[in-house]
Amino acid sequence: MKAGLIAREFDVAGRLVTVENTGEGNVNDTYLAVFRTTFSEERFILQRINRKVFPNPAYIMENMRVFTEHVHRRLEDEATRSDRIWQLPRIIPAKDGQDFVLDGDGEYWRAISLIASAHSYEQVQSIEHAHEAGFVLGHFQRVISDLPADKLHDTLEGFHITPCYLANLDASLQTDVGQERLKSSIEAERCHRFIEERREWCSILEDAKAAGKLNLRPVHGDPKISNIMIDDATGKGTCIVDLDTVKPGLIHYDFGDCLRSCCNPAGEEVLDLNRVLFDTDLCEAIVRGYMAQAQDFMTDADREYLFDSIRLIAFELGLRFFADFIAGDVYFKTRFDGQNLNRARVQLKLTESIERREKQIRQVLEHC
Repeated sequence: MKAGLIAREFDVAGRLVTVENTGEGNVNDTYLAVFRTTFSEERFILQRINRKVFPNPAYIMENMRVFTEHVHRRLEDEATRSDRIWQLPRIIPAKDGQDFVLDGDGEYWRAISLIASAHSYEQVQSIEHAHEAGFVLGHFQRVISDLPADKLHDTLEGFHITPCYLANLDASLQTDVGQERLKSSIEAERCHRFIEERREWCSILEDAKAAGKLNLRPVHGDPKISNIMIDDATGKGTCIVDLDTVKPGLIHYDFGDCLRSCCNPAGEEVLDLNRVLFDTDLCEAIVRGYMAQAQDFMTDADREYLFDSIRLIAFELGLRFFADFIAGDVYFKTRFDGQNLNRARVQLKLTESIERREKQIRQVLEHC
């Protein structure tokens, strides 16, 4: 098995016992490797980086080295003043000193330490869990807020740039396939109208960035609830994982995506759209947790655009799902015909729910 051979190339004490495919992750091939000596055991995550998604894996590893070393120093400096032990995965070097191993096919493999005695959830379990999710995200953004963004590569150019996704939709609609799929159902036409009505607004964050109101900072890029690790012993958040998407961006992308993914209890794949809503109680818990950390680095201008980020990221994902449906399901994996259209309808319904609760959400943002 190739994974077993690759695992032995990393600088880990002992002998390899097993390498098992975890079946986790939508992007990289992920394995759990177990090594043992006569007196100890070490487990770590072994991954083959998906070059279709990340065309330059070396940039990902450079980013990971830069920000993990920065964060680990911050965590050590603040350890005695913290109410918990914060964690963050570390890169396990290869025996030749590199941060990755290249196999015979030119594929990049990396080894990352395992966060022990903690696990994550696919959905928010309680108000307390929501608070911890916000607290962990705010803490992560705080400890990387003093890392200059220009020290990181942009490993996903165009990611969260909403006008770019709109341009992709426009291009797909110019094709025969796009027109056929648009006219295939009333629901597709409704989605298109919903998006068109918000065309001018969707550049709001990019316009603010261009005007100098919002600045690029390091961001996580994918702060969904399943990436928040909860300590088994204390029930407190201990870590945020899945660090491939750390890159320069607007902190609003992280904030909006965390709220979008956590505050719709029905989830992204629900078929009954009547169940889709933006839960303001969960929103308040997340915001309170987040603000407990974010007040150290957030500006007045940052606060001004927080509601827009919640609304925009839900809209953006709906736009992306719809654009992929129109293009013929070429990006997101699907299990049945029309799945991307349904996903788009869910996110656009969530956007509508956010819009209807704007007053409540703004009150939460103002008072937290």
